[in-house]
Order: sequence, then structure tokens, then C-alpha cells
Amino acid sequence: MNAPVRVRFAPSPTGYLHIGGARTALLNWLWARHTGGKFVLRIEDTDRERSTDEAVAAILDGMRWLGLDWDEGPGVGGPFGPYFQMQRLDLYREYAERLVRGGKAFACYCTKEELDLQREQARAEKRQFIYPGTCRDLPYDPSRRHVIRFRLPKLEEVTFTDLVKGAITRPASTLQDEVIVRADGVPLYNFGAVVDDVTMEINLVARGDDHVNNTAIQVLLYEALGYPVPAFAHLPMILGADKTRLSKRHGATSVTAYRDMGFLPEAVVNYLVRLGWSHGDQEIFTGSELVEHFGFDHVGATAGVFNPEKMVWVNQTWMKSLPPAELAARSLPYYRAAGLEVEGDPRLPEVVRAFQERAKTLVDLVTQSRCFFAPVEMDPKAREKFLGPDAAPILLGIRDGISATATLDAGVLEKLFHDVAAARSLGLGKVAQPVRVALTGGTASPGIYDVVLLLGREESLQRIDAALRLCAG
Repeated sequence: MNAPVRVRFAPSPTGYLHIGGARTALLNWLWARHTGGKFVLRIEDTDRERSTDEAVAAILDGMRWLGLDWDEGPGVGGPFGPYFQMQRLDLYREYAERLVRGGKAFACYCTKEELDLQREQARAEKRQFIYPGTCRDLPYDPSRRHVIRFRLPKLEEVTFTDLVKGAITRPASTLQDEVIVRADGVPLYNFGAVVDDVTMEINLVARGDDHVNNTAIQVLLYEALGYPVPAFAHLPMILGADKTRLSKRHGATSVTAYRDMGFLPEAVVNYLVRLGWSHGDQEIFTGSELVEHFGFDHVGATAGVFNPEKMVWVNQTWMKSLPPAELAARSLPYYRAAGLEVEGDPRLPEVVRAFQERAKTLVDLVTQSRCFFAPVEMDPKAREKFLGPDAAPILLGIRDGISATATLDAGVLEKLFHDVAAARSLGLGKVAQPVRVALTGGTASPGIYDVVLLLGREESLQRIDAALRLCAG
């Protein structure tokens, strides 16, 4: 019987949750949920100069926003906190000493200055620096300042099978007696990751393919510690449109930046998982569909190209699919951020419905619908073009019709606009556009009848009166 799937996401807290890291976390999370396995979150904070509490908070914030919950961690009850490597130093020391006692690691007393001279000589001779084994056979003296190095076994190559890239072989001639624990007792990446994966019983390591070069030495470390080697899946990088590694010059790379720009978390998840994974020709997936269909066998081996326009399209598609009441509820923080207090306004769901087909993000939704919850901000170009003296009779005709009508509805408004247009031998657009500018301040809006109905009789009359004063002035 196969062991239950156990996967992990192990970011370094040196900055925000990057889009690439978020995709790695997402694919691990999906595999755990698809198989009924466990998803572990581990913070690899051994770079003490660059790791910050703020970065930890940003990573957790991004994961929670995406809905990527983790299944275990230190603490009693839940929600669990993630594991932190700096809280596990005794564990790494224990495993390193086990390797030393077994002759599979040794203390190295070489100074930084000595090693730097050897590296400079290697550069001068145009060859790769390989640690020459200076301290391999020296007796262990814990009183002397030292690092712990892994004793590279005698072999010709290391081969492992990657679930994404297939069989990968690395010649032993490119490996060396690597440092696994620094003099201050802090593990280096390869050793800390292996000990953590061993003790957390991780049986699939899915991570970015920038870690491929680390895998050979990690395979040897698993074997030296006497533990089975997990499966590996190295995920292709995400590239910008110019086929270089995704960076800020390609647009926002922080997950929370997309939240702040008004993207839905479902849309970000949907877009990220499709960067390199496919299920037929389907583009839009619910969370349950992703969990149902996901598998590493459909993760491509080539890098995905980040397309901001496609991401906007996915988000807009998701926005169209939500019930207006739910979209309205999700938009509330963005209205508040724009200085608009709309909570409790009974018009909000209908305003949202009116803009749902055209808004691309929640911020865009707020921007487009602002005129319903704040005084008109008149576009100077629209005013000049549509609110001249010749617009006054049109506005007056619409104003008088609205004022005289006991009950406003779409049918009544349609007749009023057509009557005003016919009386002046104008096309309907020649009537609607001045009224639109008067009511919204601009030339783009939902249908003009919807605008009047959403604003209501009194607000519509007040705005038309204000526009009439502009026409006269």
C-alpha cells in the first residue's frame, strides 16, 4: 500500500510571496487535496541577515488570500503555525553528528581566507573550484572552529527521475564535499531541506526548477542518512513576455499586489495553475474542478510565459460569473479604499450588476461606478463636446419628462427619450449622450435608462439641473 502523499512549500522569508512561489505552493496544495494527502508549510529562515518578520507575514497573508491552507505545524489545535527552520537547530545538529559518527561527514577547519585563495587560483586556471579534501582524514576536534562537510561517496554519477523533466543525471565530477552545517550551527540549504523533508515525511518534493542542481547532492544525503529518496517534480520557471525570468519590469510579481489591484483570488489561482498545466482545452476552473483534475503528469516541462492581458481576461470572466450580491460584498473594501461608504446602500448590488459585464477588476468596478455614490466629476472634454448651449433643450425635455412621471421604469424612460428625440428630429444617441454626461460626468456608462433608475428621480433631476447651469454658462 502506498504511503499517503505528503508535500510541502518552503519559502525563504526575504520578501513578499512571489507569483512563481505562489504557483509552486498552489500545485503542491492541489496535489495534496487531490490525493487526500497533507500539505506542509515550512519557512526556511536560515538567512538571518535577509529574513524578516514582515516577509513571513506577507507570505502567510498571500497564501491565506489564495485559500492555500496548510495541514499541520507547531502548536496545539489550529490554525497551525508553519514550521521555522531556526527553531529546529538542535535537530540539524543531531543529524549532522550522526553523519560524522558514521564517517559520512567530517569537520573542516579550513579558514575562509584559505578557501578564498584556492578559489582565486581555480579562477586563474579557468577551472571549477572543487574542495580538495584537506580535512577529510583529520580527527574530529569540537574545540576548534569548524564547519561540517558531507563526505562525497565514490561514484561516477547521480541519477534521479523527475516527474516533470524525466531522468536527470549529474556527473560526480561536478560535486564536492559540500558544507552542510556552518560554524554557527545553522544548516545550509541542502542539508536543512533534507533533514526537514525526512522528519516531516515528505515523499514528493515539488519546487521550482532553479533547484535542479541541488537535487543530486540531496539524493546522496538521503541515502547517507538511511532514508528513502522522495519523488521530485521540478516546475519550469515563469517567464516574462521577453522570455526572461519574471521580474518587476514585467508588471507586479507580488501576489498581494494583485489583491490590491482588485483581482479575485479564484482568478489568480485559475491563471497560475494554467501556467504550465492543462486539462484539455478548458481555461476557467473552479477550485473543486482543479482539485479533481490536477496531476503532475499534465505539468509541462517548458517555462510558462506570464501574460498580464490573459490574467485580466480570466479575472473579468470570474467577475462575470459571480452573483451580483456576492460581487458587491467583495467590492466593499475597494469602495472604502476609494473613500466611498456604500455598505448598506440597497442600490449597490444593482449598480454592480450594471457594471459587471464591463469591469475588469474590483478596482475598475469601483472607478466606473463611482458616480453613483459620489458627486459628479465632470470630464472636461465630455463637457465641452456634449454640454454646450444646444444641449439645453434636450436636457430640459428629459428633465421635465422625469419630473412629470409618477412611476419611473425602463419602458417609461424609453418612450420619453424617443419622444424627445423625435420632437427635435434627432437620433436617440444625440439625446442619450448629453444626458449621460450630465448624470455620470463621462461618455461611458451602462444603458442610460439603467443610469436614471439607479440614481433615482431626485438625484437625476439635481444632476440635470447642474448640467443645465453649465450649458447656460
